[in-house]
Amino acid sequence: MIGQRMRVSPEGAQESFFAPVRHRLAGIVALSAIGAISGVIPFIAIVELARTLLPASSSGAVDAGRVWLIAVVACVALVVSFGAAFLSGLVSHFADAELQLSLRKRIVRHLQRLPLGWFDQRSSGTVRKLVENDVVALHQLVAHTVHDVVTAVTVAAISVAYLFVVQWQLAVAALVPLILTAILYPLMMRGGAQKYLQYDESTARLSGATVEFVHGIAVVKRFGQVGRSHRRYREETQKYVRFVGEWVRATAVLFTVIELLTSPVVVLLWILACGLSLVDGGVAKPIDILPGLLLSLGLTSPLMKLGTSAQFLRTATKAQQSLGEFFRLPPVPRPEQRLVPRGNDVDFDHVSFSYDGEHPVLHQVAATCAPGTVTALVGASGSGKSTLAKLVPRFYDAQRGRVTVGGADVRHVAAADLYESVGFVLQDVQLLRASLRDNIRLADPQASDEAVVAAARAAQIHDRIMQFDHGYDTVVGEEAHLSGGEVQRVTIARSLLANTAVLVLDEATAFADPDSEAAIQRALSALTANRTVLVIAHRLHTIIGADHILVLDDGRIVEQGTHADLIAAGGRYARMWTDYQANHTRSLPEPRQAPSEGRL
Repeated sequence: MIGQRMRVSPEGAQESFFAPVRHRLAGIVALSAIGAISGVIPFIAIVELARTLLPASSSGAVDAGRVWLIAVVACVALVVSFGAAFLSGLVSHFADAELQLSLRKRIVRHLQRLPLGWFDQRSSGTVRKLVENDVVALHQLVAHTVHDVVTAVTVAAISVAYLFVVQWQLAVAALVPLILTAILYPLMMRGGAQKYLQYDESTARLSGATVEFVHGIAVVKRFGQVGRSHRRYREETQKYVRFVGEWVRATAVLFTVIELLTSPVVVLLWILACGLSLVDGGVAKPIDILPGLLLSLGLTSPLMKLGTSAQFLRTATKAQQSLGEFFRLPPVPRPEQRLVPRGNDVDFDHVSFSYDGEHPVLHQVAATCAPGTVTALVGASGSGKSTLAKLVPRFYDAQRGRVTVGGADVRHVAAADLYESVGFVLQDVQLLRASLRDNIRLADPQASDEAVVAAARAAQIHDRIMQFDHGYDTVVGEEAHLSGGEVQRVTIARSLLANTAVLVLDEATAFADPDSEAAIQRALSALTANRTVLVIAHRLHTIIGADHILVLDDGRIVEQGTHADLIAAGGRYARMWTDYQANHTRSLPEPRQAPSEGRL
């Protein structure tokens, strides 16, 4: 699946992000338009009121009915304007909450269908960015932008239309600042897309340098390198300031001109000057200037508000693109025919695999793990041993050949059935922020307390758990802070409770201290009993009792056999063993033959 041609998933871009809130968005548009129209009406009412009262002041005849009608219309419009604005904001924020909930559900559904290898290649920060940052970034689009855009367009259209009716020369004058802004803004933003990319890269480098500096403070102080420790941070800060400074200087003149053109004071003076010139020329009466003075201000204010939201909109657009790319990730293909493993043998049938489709990692690997045996994978870093092992729990799918468990091709086994047969314990284990009992019970939520305790005892972690005040009810990360070896043993207890027939192990003791290593080894002996085990070995002394050892090099099996057979053969494994002994000063255990002592 990795390396295959990308295709749009059912959770992908075929369905609009905003489909769940389409009706609410329509409501936001309608309410915003009503609010904008009713917001302009009071200004028009002032103009009409002046047109009614000023001529009447000289003649003494006032049309009281018209005055009251204008006043009532203005008051009603004002109330409607406030009410529509309130309802628009309320509906938009409800729509935002509904959209976020919908997107998070879709993200979780899609995450559940992605291959495990996708998670293996990414940190938890990637998932957090999708679920939290990108979803929240769309808030600006739904909660504010729709309202702001509709308001700006509606206010401008109504104001210009009215001005053309009462005094078209002032309407043309009011459009001049808008036209000039529309011409100058693209000029100011020339190359903006590239600049924003450079800005993001510069910000990322500065953030990385900051984190590196903070994390390394203790180390550099210890070695007296405080003066040099922040060199990269200082350099990245200078680059960032220089880049931003150059960008600001390049756009400062046009930005200032645009700010002046859209400034309410400048627009007011411009309309006043144009109006006075019309009056002096006898084209208009003094009263005719009032509509332009009142309504022209409403043309530029929405533009200024949209300008301040530009950065938020850019972030939201990037988040939308990021989510779209995520939803286009191909999920694990559903099996065309559903098979169920019948047994606990594992077979690699001439398996080839590549992560990118161009550079092979495994070449025609053929091997069998007999039921109830331990098969160890050894080899140099990059030899393909981890990749081969992860094909069994279907972190990835082979491009050629097939991997079978109990005679069933794993590509035709439903995920639920596969993970009832195959379990795995990796080096990089994670515990949930939940009780230790729930962490162990994760493999079997219906397991009894007695079964949980039995698994913890077998995993050599029961005594440590009982040292906490709340025992198995202790919450990880709040009341309990476990070492790496202790976390591994909790994970082993979880796997014991799962009781799968096939087990994939990535050397669980690679980073453990001697005491933890001994406890983990005893726990692994209990875990591997009567199971088919495929173990990735980094410390060779941990697999000298394995039933079968596969030696990989450049994605190929170059040797296989027992520890004793491979030592006697004097090949690659024998040289690895000699080097391993030379690099480890502590005494290595002799191969263990008795099954009761375990094979790992």
